[in-house]
Amino acid sequence: MTERTRPIVYFDGGCPVCRREIGFYQRLDRDHAIDWRDIVAEPRALEGSGLSWESAMRRFHARDPEGRLRTGVDAFAMVWEHLPYWRYLAKTVRCLRLIGPLERLYAWYADRRFRRRCSDDVCGPD
Repeated sequence: MTERTRPIVYFDGGCPVCRREIGFYQRLDRDHAIDWRDIVAEPRALEGSGLSWESAMRRFHARDPEGRLRTGVDAFAMVWEHLPYWRYLAKTVRCLRLIGPLERLYAWYADRRFRRRCSDDVCGPD
């Protein structure tokens, strides 16, 4: 049996909306249950993740404690499972099978955010 590790969250710290949301989650994570990795401040954070720069910039990604890579709403729900109070939202979303419907909304938002954020290769790694 392998030892459980903390989930890893890969986020775009150069995006004001992303930075605010992740900052909010980080303040709730008083037990340091999650390993937060800002891929803009530390581009090497993606090494060994199996994620390309573009893929990581297009969608929200997290690796769960068992090592599975999650993306989009599923990744958010996994993060919420590790945060006080937000655990209830994660359970509700999963129990009501809302991942799929919310994923369509998230995909629309993520695509729009990527186009605005990364126009003219502004968000490319150094």
